[in-house]
Amino acid sequence: MKLAIIPARGGSKRIPRKNIKLFCGKPMIAWSIEAALQSGCFDQIIVSTDDEEIALVARHYGATVPFIRPAELSDDHTGTIPVIRHAIEWFNARGQTVEQACCLYATAPFVSLEDIRRGFDRLTEAGCDYAFSVTSYAFPIQRAIHLNSEGRVEMFNPENFNTRSQDLKEAFHDAGQFYWGTAEAWLQGRMIFSPASIPVALPRHRVQDIDTMEDWIRAEWLFKAMQAQTP
Repeated sequence: MKLAIIPARGGSKRIPRKNIKLFCGKPMIAWSIEAALQSGCFDQIIVSTDDEEIALVARHYGATVPFIRPAELSDDHTGTIPVIRHAIEWFNARGQTVEQACCLYATAPFVSLEDIRRGFDRLTEAGCDYAFSVTSYAFPIQRAIHLNSEGRVEMFNPENFNTRSQDLKEAFHDAGQFYWGTAEAWLQGRMIFSPASIPVALPRHRVQDIDTMEDWIRAEWLFKAMQAQTP
């Protein structure tokens, strides 16, 4: 069975009720559910939540909520892997064997059905543990600076000051949209960021962290602009 798991706990702090707050006319989580449904990749699409209101919204938009996530997996310090492992174990214990599972974040309105499909293809073709969304940094990380204890500027890597940007190795970061993985990798808690993973590269304009209201407003502007250009 191929399973989509959308983690969506109720206790978001920086943007209260973030998972079901309206984003461009729909609850934020609805965009992820609809992309999963339209991809045609999954036998089941579930939301793992500790919150009854989130569960109600998730069901309205076509996901199932077969269980309420335990409190010990719903605090600020619980990572993604234990949440996905819990869902896989829940299905396996009921005779519904999971072969591949995709963690799809509830706060990823820019995720596309094509990228979800591409992730599954990359996972199966490469025979790896995980395939997940990444994007490139806009500026070479080797030339990054920080402020010292006196508030003065220092380079992380001073040896790169005179190196041309085009001569530095391109760097990528997690796009925070989806993580395809084999059930075995999730259950064993294997690291996602490792040579056993393969990237699904996305353009930078479709990767938006939404952690503050400023992020939210900017993301809505971009989302509406993209929708206006889509036939």
